[in-house]
Amino acid sequence: MPRREARVKPRTVTVLALLPVLGAALSGCGSSAPAATGPGAGTSGTAAATTVAEGLNTPWGVARLPGGALMVGSRDTGRILRIDPKTGARTDVGTVPGVDAFVEGGLLGLAVGPNGRLYAYYTATDDNRIVSFAYDPSRPTGAQLTDPRAVLTGIPKGDNHDGGRLAFGPDGLLYVGTGETGRSGLAQDRDSLGGKILRITPDGAPAPGNPFPGSPVYSLGHRNVQGLAWDSQGRLWASEFGQNTWDELNLIEPGANYGWPVVEGKAGRSGYTDPVVQWRPVDASPSGIAYADGAIWMAGLRGQRLWRIPLNGDGTAGTPTAVLDHTAGRLRTVVAEPDGTLLVTTSNTDGRGDPRPGDDRILRFRPS
Repeated sequence: MPRREARVKPRTVTVLALLPVLGAALSGCGSSAPAATGPGAGTSGTAAATTVAEGLNTPWGVARLPGGALMVGSRDTGRILRIDPKTGARTDVGTVPGVDAFVEGGLLGLAVGPNGRLYAYYTATDDNRIVSFAYDPSRPTGAQLTDPRAVLTGIPKGDNHDGGRLAFGPDGLLYVGTGETGRSGLAQDRDSLGGKILRITPDGAPAPGNPFPGSPVYSLGHRNVQGLAWDSQGRLWASEFGQNTWDELNLIEPGANYGWPVVEGKAGRSGYTDPVVQWRPVDASPSGIAYADGAIWMAGLRGQRLWRIPLNGDGTAGTPTAVLDHTAGRLRTVVAEPDGTLLVTTSNTDGRGDPRPGDDRILRFRPS
């Protein structure tokens, strides 16, 4: 079965302060020890986060502008806000037209390209697609997105597993995480864009050097890719929803097959690439990832925590630990800031969370 998963004064949220308030809400939410495989996997739950912005409606995609401001998209409304992460001040940039928001679809990933255009992955009437816009802050509020251009269309659409993460790599090319929309066979079909990581030029053409000539497919055998990030060695990592057994963090190699639906998690089966780390869904249901401080940081939706996965030089990982453990609810997107802090969005207004006063939020977390 598919698993579905203004100006703000900074405010500190700590685990210890929230425990009395959250006790009832955490009942039955999987607050036992994490099930990441490997010896010593555990939690570190006394870290604090400050609130950068609050009162957000279903935030999903976040893109950082060159000056540091954030573009934050609302999955359900298609609206994009520009938010200053230092003050929380926000501007209504505009609304992406044609967004069909339902279940897991809507306005999903955002990315700023090397050409300065804003890229948006969204669910339309007939498909999931990527469109780019010029951003002109001199125009009136609500009308700052202009010159829409279709980049890639025909990505399969479904009630769930719509993928949606966008990220420009160190090579200046656009990487796209897609889902198999609940039709698991698409993940193994090289002619389908579903259940893949795609690699395309900023104009939407298959990138030169892709493993399958003339195809945007970079890797296959994915169920629902949710996070993309590069480490200090330029290696690509991706987080992925499993079904009922294992969620995954994968080291992505061009042309590799990550197994879905033939295998889930570590199988050691010839022809398929195993994840580097796997988790039980109750402890992860992973979404966005970022690289900082020698580690991948992975947001957990159902797991309601931020996982730190230290990376080794040989492509293996150390023992995962968790912070922000059940302090802010479901976590969706992680952005690494130049000062070493992390920006993390909550996802409690998406129909599957338990919204609290002020939700949804952008939190700032400083790794200790």
